[in-house]
Amino acid sequence: MSSNYTYIADLAKQVDIPVDGILSRTLHEDEQVKVVLFGFGVDQELSEHTASMPAILHIIQGEARLTLGDDSVEAEAGAWVHMPPGLQHGVYAKTPVVMLLLLMKPGGQRRTQ
Repeated sequence: MSSNYTYIADLAKQVDIPVDGILSRTLHEDEQVKVVLFGFGVDQELSEHTASMPAILHIIQGEARLTLGDDSVEAEAGAWVHMPPGLQHGVYAKTPVVMLLLLMKPGGQRRTQ
């Protein structure tokens, strides 16, 4: 039995949301995935950018406007987005937001025998 795991009972409690800024905290990183938790203050924004690998955004708490390519969508707690590599995207926090980001690393698939 392996004991190499990470358990977090409440993701929202793992990051302090700044009043005027954005904080990020890496929760886990290995050869397959990097997991980063973000806390956004109201009216804070990650301007549009791209990632070189597939990514997943999960809004844990709050309300945000996400730019995904040419689309703009309203997102609140529970929203989930898969983004392919190279997709232009951005995040604007309408309220205090906690967001989980998973970056899927290339070649990080486990092989079974």
